[in-house]
Amino acid sequence: MSTFKQLETFVAVAARGGLSAAAKFEGVAPAIIGRRLDALEERLGVKLLVRTTRRVSLTHEGSAFLEDCQRLLTDLANAEASVSAGGIKASGHLSLTAPAGFGRRHVAPLVPRFRELHPEVTVSLSLSDRVVDLTAEGFDCAVRVGDMPDSSLVSVRLADNRRLCVATPKYLRQHGTPTHPHDLAKLDCLTMSSEASQSRGWAFSLPQKDGMEVIHLKPGGPMSCSDGEVLFDWCRAGYGIAWRSLWEVQAELDSGVLVSVLDDFAAPPNGIYAVFPQRKHLPLRVRLWVDYLKQHYAQPSFWSTHG
Repeated sequence: MSTFKQLETFVAVAARGGLSAAAKFEGVAPAIIGRRLDALEERLGVKLLVRTTRRVSLTHEGSAFLEDCQRLLTDLANAEASVSAGGIKASGHLSLTAPAGFGRRHVAPLVPRFRELHPEVTVSLSLSDRVVDLTAEGFDCAVRVGDMPDSSLVSVRLADNRRLCVATPKYLRQHGTPTHPHDLAKLDCLTMSSEASQSRGWAFSLPQKDGMEVIHLKPGGPMSCSDGEVLFDWCRAGYGIAWRSLWEVQAELDSGVLVSVLDDFAAPPNGIYAVFPQRKHLPLRVRLWVDYLKQHYAQPSFWSTHG
């Protein structure tokens, strides 16, 4: 039994929520799927899935391993495509979606150049902070920022998403610079309103007896908004401290318009991902788009010049 087949089966079971569904899709008996998973877990020496008669769920180790497996299978498919495609050109329509703020800054500017490289591909880009159903709404690929929940989507990590507390130098001179996250209670914090994101609050890493622990604080302030761009504008105007992603504030940090505070307490980054529906053969235009994003997002200068 090949290692590749075991990994492919593990991803299929996780994506489809059970052995029976994965077996039906492949056209084999559920027992065959079960034997592949048993062999994989035995070889690794770790439990990846908790299996019951009705469903399966990922263990902590299984969740971490799933992302690696998805990336390996995607990379393999890309490698095969680059060899087999030869002189074949990408064509057809590419339907994309991305969060509004991130999409305006870091997706939309890349589309024209991608079209120049692949003129036989047409592109439509939908910008929305709503989490769309890719399959139901006919999207080929989405860019998503933040933690990826378990789903039937395949995800490729494109870059880290670091978040920082930022303010203008003038605001900090007038009101003081916080040295601990709890100091934020005494300052003007520009927060997302309750119906928006950041519902868990601002994340910080604090030392504990057994190591660092991520905590979430919900600082208050005189102004809040459901639109991150508005909060960013208020912050640049000197009205308080905001907790923003580095992709949004990098240019302002480089120019000195904003400075970061509480860097020693910054939480570990989550991710910026390309996600697409589970497919046996991903269209060439989608593979090329994902590779194109990875290439640009890997360049540190990209985040400053596209701020």
